[in-house]
Amino acid sequence: MNNPPTTEAISTLPAALRAAAAAYSDSPAYVEGGVATSFSSLLDQVRDVARGYVAHGLQPGDRVVLWAPNSVEWVVAALATTYAGGTLVPANSRYTGNEVAELVDRTTARLVVVLDGFLGKTQAADLRAASELPSVSAVLELADLAAVATAGADVPITEIEARADAVTADDVADILFTSGTTGKPKGAMSAHRQTVGVARAWAACAGVGQGDRYLVVNPFFHSFGYKVGIVTGLLTGATLYPVATFDAPALLELIASERITVLPGAPTIFTSLLNVPDRQAYDISSLRVAVIGAASIPVVLIEQMRAADGLAIERVVSAFGMTEAVVTTMCRGDESAETVATTNGRAIDGMETRISEENGELLVRGEYVMLGYLDDPEATAEAIDADGWLHTGDVGVLDEAGNLKITDRIKDMYISGGFNVYPVEVEQELARIDGVVEAAVVGVPDERMGEIGRAYVVRNADITAEDVIAHAKSRLANFKVPREVEFIDALPRNLSGKVLKNDLRALRGKEDS
Repeated sequence: MNNPPTTEAISTLPAALRAAAAAYSDSPAYVEGGVATSFSSLLDQVRDVARGYVAHGLQPGDRVVLWAPNSVEWVVAALATTYAGGTLVPANSRYTGNEVAELVDRTTARLVVVLDGFLGKTQAADLRAASELPSVSAVLELADLAAVATAGADVPITEIEARADAVTADDVADILFTSGTTGKPKGAMSAHRQTVGVARAWAACAGVGQGDRYLVVNPFFHSFGYKVGIVTGLLTGATLYPVATFDAPALLELIASERITVLPGAPTIFTSLLNVPDRQAYDISSLRVAVIGAASIPVVLIEQMRAADGLAIERVVSAFGMTEAVVTTMCRGDESAETVATTNGRAIDGMETRISEENGELLVRGEYVMLGYLDDPEATAEAIDADGWLHTGDVGVLDEAGNLKITDRIKDMYISGGFNVYPVEVEQELARIDGVVEAAVVGVPDERMGEIGRAYVVRNADITAEDVIAHAKSRLANFKVPREVEFIDALPRNLSGKVLKNDLRALRGKEDS
């Protein structure tokens, strides 16, 4: 075993990649479809694609939008961005062309890298149809990174190394978009030191290290897959197994055949695994670590994950995070099932938490709170106060040990299948439908997805629930599409005109009783 790099001295992604290649060399960094990519090979591929980016006009500080599902190519394309001095902007692989075009235009991205044809769609054509892409010098195909590398053959390797050397800890590494209460996506900017640092802290709490075989179901475009997946692998020497689409039996087969040891994910992933009819036929005894988050967690699920006749996972921990802070609190692995299920653990190193006396809101502060929102100082000031506390919009309590329990949401965001959904964004799309007077969307419990969207619609024409859902599917990612539609005469409002979402949730309860 090679001696691991002194990770505390690493504060940029190019430095992390170089250190991993030096320390772990021929060890597998990724395995996909039975094909292994070593850490040294990963570095070589990243350098070559970075040269291709430069040949296509990428300058230090330029943004690159990456729109694709999990794959080794995604990793290469992402790390090449920062190696060439650029800033990564991941796009949800389920987004429509309209949604990605907005990200491209708002970030004035220089390059777009896309997997055309994913899920049978025409991503490149959809993107160009949605915008003229005035800032973009090239739309590149992820499936043909070899052509990108070939385009950069005349770019001196010394230029690429100089660009990687010039990246500093305080440079913006990535911009991850999340919707706010206005419904307009906001880009949370993180510095290299933050992206690297939070992965280091997460790995320490989870107990991930060299020799681990880490199955990444969480999408790379999300911080759960990118920062505590890809970057954690670089820092620890763990081998990552990327999965593009979720299929429970296929996942069990992969765990068994590859002797997977680490599996983070939303509760729906573990519930689905437990519900596979012939689960006992798969030998998944290698599973050692599971990190669960992104939604409320039934105590019985943690018990089943730990039980010998369940998933028999030795170390099950929960965590709390958000795009603006990635990881804030986390269990350490020795807690009871009830503690893991009903709390999100204690603040990780470098972060602190407190509860507002004014409204019970969870406030967090520390090294991994975002730099701010892209081109939105007003929203940044609203989110982060003068003392550096990030206002999360979640209501919570802290127990005597400092474990966090989220009890409610100030904002109306809900979580469906592990993805954040912001109702205002959905409501704005529903309002475009001819015949819709107004609409309100709330998250309602669902056994499989955790929560799903239910739309309450006031109409003045003969439109159906199928019409509403079809329109939403054409304009929004699938996880944002309401699964239920109810037509009502008027939305309940308070004296100031605000829609009373709690009244709508209560209305559903009466209908179901």
